[in-house]
Amino acid sequence: MRILLAEDEVSMSNALKAILTKNNYSVDAVYNGEDASSYALACEYDVIIMDIMMPKMNGIEALKEIRKKGNTVPVIMLTAKSEIDDKVEGLDAGANDYLTKPFSSRELLARLRALTRSPQVAADNVLRVGNLTLDRGSFELYTPSGKYRLAGKEFQMIELLMAQPGILISTERFMDKIWGIDSEADISVVWTYISFLRKKLAALEADVQIKATRNAGYSLETKK
Repeated sequence: MRILLAEDEVSMSNALKAILTKNNYSVDAVYNGEDASSYALACEYDVIIMDIMMPKMNGIEALKEIRKKGNTVPVIMLTAKSEIDDKVEGLDAGANDYLTKPFSSRELLARLRALTRSPQVAADNVLRVGNLTLDRGSFELYTPSGKYRLAGKEFQMIELLMAQPGILISTERFMDKIWGIDSEADISVVWTYISFLRKKLAALEADVQIKATRNAGYSLETKK
């Protein structure tokens, strides 16, 4: 899952990015409202976390610009202010949720889970394809034969594949969704992580496999 974090306080931004990355989110960090708007309109994000008080363009103005372009990505607004008027203005501009600084990391993570919980996702936040199960709360991938606790990119890649079984996902989409716009990673890194996941699926005796389609991408398919 990919997040755009717009926070002009570098120390705060670094702390939030570390927390989110530890919890298996991919994060692009920007430090002003103009960049927040540009990134949001140029890339696909699952959630935007955006401070209100930022240089060049404040968070409310950036949010209005994003919504004006028809982008409906969920947005959590951050502010040091607690006045009702600020919250109302943010919500009226199209924010989905609001957090007043200081806040706990547990609260932020809970808000993120609530915002990104699809109606199709079971209440226990579990994905199942064939005999393979991914628990998105514990980050465990398992079958009746065993389990692995996944972290970082492996978790995000199998989550993307299991959320869309049978659907071809291009290498470019993996790069964009997981590594992010500012990544200097070579595209071959996708194949490396696919290889890691294939070995785990084999060890778990999964009845599904990651199929490669030449020059197109990868999909999770039931073994025949």
